Amino acid sequence: MSKAMKIAIVDDEKDMRQSISQWLALSGYDTEVFSSGEEALGAVGADYPGIVISDIRMPGMDGIQLLRKLMGGDSALPVIMITGHGDVPMAVEAMRIGAFDFLEKPFNPDRMSELAKKATNARRLTLDNRALRKELSDGGQIMRKLIGASPAMERLREDVLDLGQADGHVLIDGETGTGKTLIAHALHAVGSRAGKKFVLLSCAAMDEDTLTRRLFGPMAADDSRLPAMEEARGGTLVLEDVEALTDAAQAKLLSVINDQGSPPETRIVAICNLQDEGRTCENALRPDLYYRLAALKITVPPLRQRGEDILTLFTRLSEQYAEEYGCDAPQVSAQEAAQLLQAPWPGNVRQLINLAERAVLQSRRGSGTIASLLMSDHDEMQPVMTTEGKPLKEYVEAFERMLIDNTMRRHKGSIAAVMDELCLPRRTLNEKMAKYALQRSDYL
Repeated sequence: MSKAMKIAIVDDEKDMRQSISQWLALSGYDTEVFSSGEEALGAVGADYPGIVISDIRMPGMDGIQLLRKLMGGDSALPVIMITGHGDVPMAVEAMRIGAFDFLEKPFNPDRMSELAKKATNARRLTLDNRALRKELSDGGQIMRKLIGASPAMERLREDVLDLGQADGHVLIDGETGTGKTLIAHALHAVGSRAGKKFVLLSCAAMDEDTLTRRLFGPMAADDSRLPAMEEARGGTLVLEDVEALTDAAQAKLLSVINDQGSPPETRIVAICNLQDEGRTCENALRPDLYYRLAALKITVPPLRQRGEDILTLFTRLSEQYAEEYGCDAPQVSAQEAAQLLQAPWPGNVRQLINLAERAVLQSRRGSGTIASLLMSDHDEMQPVMTTEGKPLKEYVEAFERMLIDNTMRRHKGSIAAVMDELCLPRRTLNEKMAKYALQRSDYL
């Protein structure tokens, strides 16, 4: 559950600020009160986890001056101004500076609660987006999202680190749901352009005219944004569904690329999502454009080729959802582990994410199995056959590794607790941890 948003109440009248605080606290808000603008500025800075409600007329620093200071520090901070009768010109000035809204005395407390709810919802969205952008610009953080010990994932991480340092354009392909957009973020985050603009554009989400304008300009008269090529100047432009570009748009893009020279001023990362049999990105794009975009190429592996990564991912995801829903993560049996490993996963990681959430929800209800969820995802999936595809020994080892990993994580690296739960002597546990490359230090 999201943490309650704060509300900073600024008013020189003690009774007024206390009554506002009491009313909003009853609505579940974490309030703090300040008797002056100067005092409030000492506590409310950029990324303040909440909103501000301020009287407009105060001795010393008045509400308008406070608003200007707050907007200078964080222009997206919602500030609700309280005005007296006859303060309409000041209220208009406050809205022009950037106030979220205003309340005129005497105001209805319910109206104030309604405005506070709207403002805190807007603030939460702003802060969530900032946190996401920060996370996606942190190379170390984003590389940790590329979970997996399979050879395919090891190669992928190496490719991202290598190609991230290069300047050429990149083509990313792979099946739907494999995380191609995450790879594009990672390429930007680990390279020399990490601090520059990152612009993401879906070529399949717009009609031809709108896409051409958004990509190259000119923008519509009522649109204050720059064309994507200009907006991403010096940084990275990601083109999702690049195969959706029309012939005319492909020709224009090629011309822009050629005009940039080498190294390119703006790096283009093209993402191809073709799934039709016999149709590839190479034959969907004109050859000269394809070879410019595919100067460097990454193919993201499908989930079914990642072996034990499937169990690792399922465990991490189910633990995250269990924490979110306030319940225990579902326990996976050896049979279910084999079923997870053998599932076809047409939706790849995206499908696994959905399945993990549903597994947690049905476990909380105390009904259902992972097998039933897999069957509902893929009606034609055959019952698990551990004698096909891999030797039984490999499935048993994968399950054993997952079981030890889960137990170590649950007990935060306590060897004694793990030995007790799994009924294993110390020497056997040590040998198995060494065999599966599990380090106690990773769980502390």
